[in-house]
Amino acid sequence: MPQSIKNKLFSGIAYTAIAKYSGIMISLIITSILARLISPDDFGIIAIATVIITFFNLFTDIGISPAIIQNKNLDKCDLSNIFTFTFWMGIALSFLFFFLAWPIAAYYDKTILKNICQLLCINIFFVSLNIVPNALFYKNREFKFIALRSLIIQLICGLIAILTAYLGAQLYALTINPILSVIFIFIVSIKRYPLQFKLFFNIKSINKIFHYSLYQFLFNIINFFSRNIDKLVIGKHLGMVALGYYEKSYRLMMLPLQNITHVITPVMHPILSEFQNDTTQLVQSYEKIIKILAFIGLPLSILLFFTSDEAILIIFGNQWIDSIPIFKILSLSIGIQIILSSSGSIFQASNDTKSLFICGVFSSILNIVGILLGIFHWKSLDAVAWCILVTFTINFFQCYVWMYKFTLNRPFKNFIKILISPFILTIIILIILIPLSYCINGLNILLTALSKFITTILICIAYLQISKEYDFICKLKAYIHSKHMHNKSN
Repeated sequence: MPQSIKNKLFSGIAYTAIAKYSGIMISLIITSILARLISPDDFGIIAIATVIITFFNLFTDIGISPAIIQNKNLDKCDLSNIFTFTFWMGIALSFLFFFLAWPIAAYYDKTILKNICQLLCINIFFVSLNIVPNALFYKNREFKFIALRSLIIQLICGLIAILTAYLGAQLYALTINPILSVIFIFIVSIKRYPLQFKLFFNIKSINKIFHYSLYQFLFNIINFFSRNIDKLVIGKHLGMVALGYYEKSYRLMMLPLQNITHVITPVMHPILSEFQNDTTQLVQSYEKIIKILAFIGLPLSILLFFTSDEAILIIFGNQWIDSIPIFKILSLSIGIQIILSSSGSIFQASNDTKSLFICGVFSSILNIVGILLGIFHWKSLDAVAWCILVTFTINFFQCYVWMYKFTLNRPFKNFIKILISPFILTIIILIILIPLSYCINGLNILLTALSKFITTILICIAYLQISKEYDFICKLKAYIHSKHMHNKSN
């Protein structure tokens, strides 16, 4: 990886990481407070509304954002035309969602769901307006600004949500973040990137990104169903309370996934798109990222499996104890999901969104079949979680076999070699945490969580040093030497 590209990549990751990991703490604190003020049934209702509105938001984007990032030939006129297109798409979809609120509420037999859906129409409109200016932030690699914007808005919206919940807003408090956050983002974004609104848009500008965005859009659609059909069906057939428990487990599972991969993947596409005509550089750069993700994700899966009880009880409280078995199972998929979630950036950077779509079709069919079997055949949340683990594992290997063979034109064994060392580290952690968990069982949950966490960190550091995957001692000596030389020169 060229040094200039490496610096851009790690600079972007650093700024994004600061916001994301600060955001984790803010999110955990806000969620833990809201979980004690709002019932599982209300969380189940908002989960249904969120899934449906996310589906509508797919039609506002239709793959436009990554297409803007990838296309280096769009001028101001093109961007204004695309912005106008997203405006009218937002208007149309907001009105459609408003009127569909009645049948949605009737289907789930929850009258209040109508009011929630109609409130969230505001989210659909502003998500659409944010597409073009937000894509320009990433295209121009303004990762520091994006990080600060996200962190500040998250904090403000979280505090408002807590205040409204404390004052008795209950379910409506959960609509604060999805509504206010997109409004604040639009205000900040449009000030930074003013875009001209036109009453009509020129279709030629849309055609410039259509071929690329089409497969991206189709992938987004099928990926949505793959990720959300469980919530839609559980809410209807197993009840809102069951959905509340499942949603909390799934959201907690997604927290490390989103706050690790979403630090890296938003940076990957804008940076690696420079290698779209140089497959060798693209592969070398990506394989280094895969190895980092594997060293983070695989050990993290084991750690979260052994700290499932502590995580649920500390963050959400005793009323969410039924979520523990579900989270324990789902946590085992975190490692492969962390690696797998980076694959989309490579398909995008390679101009191969068609392969992204094909892999997405396979993944969606597999996941949907597994989820439906868990709900209708085994009829339990635990079974759904096991099915998700199995389908993600199969999808993981299918995706990378396809990528290495058809997109990158490299032997698949190269990918397997990358995973060997992280896998060995994961096995070592597993072997040590099993007896440790028995020895400290019954102690205070904060103490047991801290013990498992520190043990895992120490094992990782020792392994990386001994295996020379990362030489901490050498790096420390080099740092001390550079400081000494700097002081000496002064």
